[in-house]
Amino acid sequence: MLQKLRKAAGLSQARLAHRCHMSQSKVSRIESLKELASVEEVERMVKALEVPDDLADKLVTLARRANVAHVSGRAMAELGLWRAQTEIKHIIELSSVQRSFLPVMVGGLLQTPEYARAALAPMLPTSPARDVDKAVAARLDQQTVLDDPSREFHVLLTEQAVRWKRIDRSAMARQCAHLADLSTRPNVHLGIVPLNAKVPAAPLNSFHVYDERLVIVELFSGRVDYRDHRDIKYHRELFDFFGSHALNGDRARAFLLDARDDFM
Repeated sequence: MLQKLRKAAGLSQARLAHRCHMSQSKVSRIESLKELASVEEVERMVKALEVPDDLADKLVTLARRANVAHVSGRAMAELGLWRAQTEIKHIIELSSVQRSFLPVMVGGLLQTPEYARAALAPMLPTSPARDVDKAVAARLDQQTVLDDPSREFHVLLTEQAVRWKRIDRSAMARQCAHLADLSTRPNVHLGIVPLNAKVPAAPLNSFHVYDERLVIVELFSGRVDYRDHRDIKYHRELFDFFGSHALNGDRARAFLLDARDDFM
């Protein structure tokens, strides 16, 4: 649609890019659907093209819908949680760098089989039934992405996430030991925000940032996907903010091994 409007206006990609204060390559990627335009970019483009107000409003509304999507947890369970795990694996495989902020529990890529089973089981009696065995198998298969040295994984956990007892004490000890072991991988950068750190903000939810193209925020009700570059930038800044209060490297591993010993 934007390409047709540009041609109808008699503008080249370079001329439109100049009017919108963006690169010609950016305009090309948007028009060829290789890149999703942000709401702000669509607003600038329709203004530069002098699109009639009613059509401009429709295009901006479509951009807002495209850049934010809520995925229902109930729908995921009813369709099969294993499908969601397979989808996330595909997203990771398309990414070079993943950043995960995990304030409440250990994330799927880092879970032992025992922890994964507890995490994927129905939380409430009213929760929809799901094939837990199949979901656990898909989650463990997802973890094979960690074996690719070309990808980087930056993970921040709070002490609360590490110590929240989702499973029995011996299994929690194994989970802590597993985290410490994963932290020795050259492509896994793991930080821990301890409870005694003075952090002038509260962590509200878990989120994952995939390169500069997607953020997935986890909720009780499911998840929200953001693709607007401003939302991605905001979550990158949040990650860096909490990361500035984290233990890293040997200090993080020592913390995890102490937590393991506390559970034994």
